[in-house]
Amino acid sequence: MILVLAGTLDGRELAVRLAKASHQVMVSVISEYGRSLAELPGIRVHAGPLTVGGMQSLITDQNIKVIVDASHPYAVNGSLNAMAACELTGIEYIRYERSEVCVPEYERLYVASDAAHAAKLAASLGKVIFLTTGSRTLKTFRDEPSLASCRLIARVLPQPDVIQECVDLGFDLGDIVAIKGPFSQQLNIALFKEYAAEVIITKNSGTIGGADTKIAAAIELNLSIIVIGRPDINYRNLCQTQEQVMNRVNNIG
Repeated sequence: MILVLAGTLDGRELAVRLAKASHQVMVSVISEYGRSLAELPGIRVHAGPLTVGGMQSLITDQNIKVIVDASHPYAVNGSLNAMAACELTGIEYIRYERSEVCVPEYERLYVASDAAHAAKLAASLGKVIFLTTGSRTLKTFRDEPSLASCRLIARVLPQPDVIQECVDLGFDLGDIVAIKGPFSQQLNIALFKEYAAEVIITKNSGTIGGADTKIAAAIELNLSIIVIGRPDINYRNLCQTQEQVMNRVNNIG
């Protein structure tokens, strides 16, 4: 059995390829929404976060021989837990990570090390901050004192629990854009203009995550952009194409 940590579209696509190659595949996702996306022919699904101990139990119970970590590039804890569980159980760990978008030369583009750094930078760049970084970082921006007088726009998935989280953090309903991406450059332009955004904050989640169209839209509108860099993790067996993953899996005895 192969366990695929697949909280992304390309992760799910990889799981399907492995199943079609006659491998037994289980996909691990965080939420019930993720389960609904991952329930595909020939694939079993585990929904819910996994600690190192929980992952060890799953490895033993399901006779898992290899973990393919295709989680989101910013899902640090899941990757660290998977690497630790693989070491403790002696099974193979393979990391699949999509390529980053090449950050263009643009005088109003800034690179931040993390969300906290981005929040501090944003305060000096404008009063209307359009957040496209996902719901998990929203508290960091709401808690930044220098952003207290700014309008924060949160673009998030249209899930009831995510919207409720935004409300609980103090976002006005008019400042919540609940819509599923990725988005075209034209739609990004329309949304940025509609909300009179002055600063756009994004992660470098690659082309499949829509980072390229967000950056291009912001540049076209001459807005400030903050790109949060990827976490610095020393992955083992790093693959950047699905073909590399398939070859590694097929070579495991």
